[in-house]
Amino acid sequence: MTKRLPVIDDDGEVGDLSEIDPTLFMPFSALPESLQTKLRAIGRGRPKAAVTKERITIRLSPDVTQSFRATGPGWQTRIDAALRDWLKSHSPA
Repeated sequence: MTKRLPVIDDDGEVGDLSEIDPTLFMPFSALPESLQTKLRAIGRGRPKAAVTKERITIRLSPDVTQSFRATGPGWQTRIDAALRDWLKSHSPA
């Protein structure tokens, strides 16, 4: 069995791939058809969420966005939660 070099070393640096034997790599089309089918079925990217949200553009006051942004990552989700909570006791019209 061929010794495989780690892609990332102990310092977190990407290893030099030029030292790896190029015969270890093969094109996707060279894989067995059954494996190609499985890999295509998995898909690429992040899995789809069960409940998706709608992307919109909304204009908010600078003080509102600054307040939410100051709370750190996930501030858009917190705005969504605040609006959802507001709708429990108010009519949107």
